[in-house]
Amino acid sequence: MEKRSRSRTGFRFILAIPWFLLGGVYIFAAFIVAFLAWFAILFTGRYPEGLYNFNAGVLRFTARTYGYFYLQTDEWPPFGLEQAPGYPIRAGVEPPLEHYNRWKTGFRFILGFPVYFMLYLISSVWPLAAAIAWFHIVFTGRTATGTHNVLSYGIAYQLRATAYFLLVTETLPPISQQEPLTSA
Repeated sequence: MEKRSRSRTGFRFILAIPWFLLGGVYIFAAFIVAFLAWFAILFTGRYPEGLYNFNAGVLRFTARTYGYFYLQTDEWPPFGLEQAPGYPIRAGVEPPLEHYNRWKTGFRFILGFPVYFMLYLISSVWPLAAAIAWFHIVFTGRTATGTHNVLSYGIAYQLRATAYFLLVTETLPPISQQEPLTSA
């Protein structure tokens, strides 16, 4: 694994405050936008492009913020909603579908019970992995491959679940779609 900044890691909770403040505003707005999009999809079967682009941007911002806060990178994340191809943490968001299933959209919160359950299980593990990674980086200047992978899986599932509840995707989020990092 790459050499990590001990001081930046040691004060990560404080350094990430601006991103979490802005992220709280973005997430609040994203759920309002999703609520409006829910009605649009129910009546038209389409996700309005402006609403979709905003929520896709919130997912990208959230991925970068979580990646920074949960010790996946030491690089400062951008504050905007745009794609940041040069940033090491990226969330690939597909373009909106031509037509959304009205039934799946209408009953999203009922159909999402397995997602709630998985979020509960996963969210009980990956903060512990973050604490372990924090101590490991602060004392050794490196992160272990195993904790890196647990954090990657946790963040990825959290983002896929958020995309599902923001109506960006219709499919239930899979548990894992990524290859684990192998130690070099």
